[in-house]
This record gives sequence, structure tokens and C-alpha cells, in this order.
Amino acid sequence: MHTITANGLQFAYDEAGSGPDIALCLHGFPESRFSWRHQLPVLAEAGWHAVAPDLRGYGDTSRPVGRSAYKIDNLVADAAALFDAFGARRRLLVAHDWGAIIAWQFALRRTRPLDGLVIMNVPHPAVANEVARRSLAQLRRSWYVFFFQLPVLPEMFLGARRARFIGEAFRGMAVDKSAFPEAVLAHYRELALRPGALTAMVNYYRANLVTLARQGASPRIEVPTLMVWGEEDTALGIEMTEGYGPYVADFTLNRLPGVSHWVQQEAPAAVNARLLAWMGARGLVLNGPVDSPVDGTGDGTFGSPPGGDTAADGGVAAAQDPAG
Repeated sequence: MHTITANGLQFAYDEAGSGPDIALCLHGFPESRFSWRHQLPVLAEAGWHAVAPDLRGYGDTSRPVGRSAYKIDNLVADAAALFDAFGARRRLLVAHDWGAIIAWQFALRRTRPLDGLVIMNVPHPAVANEVARRSLAQLRRSWYVFFFQLPVLPEMFLGARRARFIGEAFRGMAVDKSAFPEAVLAHYRELALRPGALTAMVNYYRANLVTLARQGASPRIEVPTLMVWGEEDTALGIEMTEGYGPYVADFTLNRLPGVSHWVQQEAPAAVNARLLAWMGARGLVLNGPVDSPVDGTGDGTFGSPPGGDTAADGGVAAAQDPAG
């Protein structure tokens, strides 16, 4: 583990590679920097200095107190400050779940120039709001977002029985349960049980529900964008991958059948292969051709726990080998 100061906070991070070409990997709820263990070596081999921080409030990063500390403006500012702290010359933003919410906002606001944007299992905010307005089924899938608005009770629920629900969130949703052995679940549960951690994690939802739901018209994103989507996501419907033409100029969608919301952890070989293929096509492999890893599992040294293309019209090239 390494630490760096950015935006007035101390961020813990894992890394692979070196230099000023920064691939910043942002995790989601209820994860940590450990969720990028399979991607860091692959990005480094492609010539990037791959960095995966614990987001504010998570893991070993500073945990500011109060709901307002977790507003989206602060979260986007964190990402910008991290790029700056590493002296970024080129910027690749790779993100999943809440990290992807931050990444979409970063790109929409043009907070810093980006060479590429990689989004995993989170829709563009305009698409999310359109689907939410017309789909009762999606509102049902999003029950937890509304539950998390309550005071105290979510923390009690999530922390009960040594944070059992945190573990179940991974294994219960995963299609390939073997991707989440006991050691991995214990890691995430231990982080959640640290003082103040659950409140910080839930405050992402409390601080931003109204702001994101009321977001108005968005400028078109010109940054080349890859979306990788596990089709068996029980929280977000597959319709969230459609209709991106008005919002993203250069949009590539790769859907992975038989893979859950936890796409980069559950199917790392498939994700890494599609990531490298897209990077190669967009001139983002900086070290020349890189062979796709056979097993996609990385080398296990990054935060180890204790103990096909489409055009911007929203068409789909579904991957047929999600297990790699």
C-alpha cells in the first residue's frame, strides 16, 4: 500500500507501472482498491502507470465526517486532484459502480482532459434518469438507494453479523461464486466494519440522490468511451446500455453474458481482453502490442486480502466467452 495527499485527504492506493501516463481506476460500493487487482498489471503492461485508490471514506483513505463531504462535486475533485498529484501527462479513467458515477461526471464536466474513459456497469446519468422515469422494474431494482436515505438503519443492517450482508452482496449477486472466495469476502467485510466506514459508504447515496436525479441536459462526451457490462446485473437493467448516440460521440459497448454487476472481478480475463482490444484500436496501448492474459487474474500483489465494438447508435456486440 502507498499513500498520497490529494484534495486535502490522504489516499491509500495500489499501483503497477510508473511514469506520467496515469490510468486511474475508481472502485464502487462496497469495494476498495483491491477490486482492481486483476486490471492493474494489464494496464501497466500496456504502458500506463495504473493507480487504484481507496475512494474517500473507504479502506485506508481518509474518512471525512458528514454527509456533505461525499457530494459529487467533492468526489469529482478527488479524481482531478489525484491525476494532478501523480503529475499526469495522459489520463485514462477506468471505473466501476460508484467510481463510474464519478467518472461520468468527470467527463461531462471536462474536469481534466481525458485520453479515454472506461465504464463498467453504470449508465450515463441521462440514460439512467430516462429509464428510471419510465421503468417501474428499475425502480424496484434500486430499492437499496431509497433504503440508504434513512438514518442509522442502513448502517445497522449492513454491519449486522460481522457485516454479513457485505459479503452476500458479492457472492449473492455473482454468477460465478468461485470469483469470491472466503478470503475476498472477509477482506471487504473487515473494511466495512472499521469505525465510520459504513456511514461514509452510505453517505455517497445520501449526499447525491437528489442532485443526480435532477441533473439537466448534458454536453456530449467527445472522449473515446468503452462500456463493459455484465448482463446478469440484478441492480441495473440491460436497457441501461441503450440509446447512447446523443450523449457519447465515440461509444463502444461490450456486453458479457453470464456475468454479474461485479464484472471486472468476476470475469477478469474477458474484461481485460476487451479492454486491451479497445485500447489498441484507440491508440491507447503505449508499449506496442500487448498479448491478452490467458487467465486475467493478475499476480495477486495488489492489495491482497489479509491471510466486440459498437458504433454510437447503441448497437451491441455481445461477448460469448465471459469466463475467458
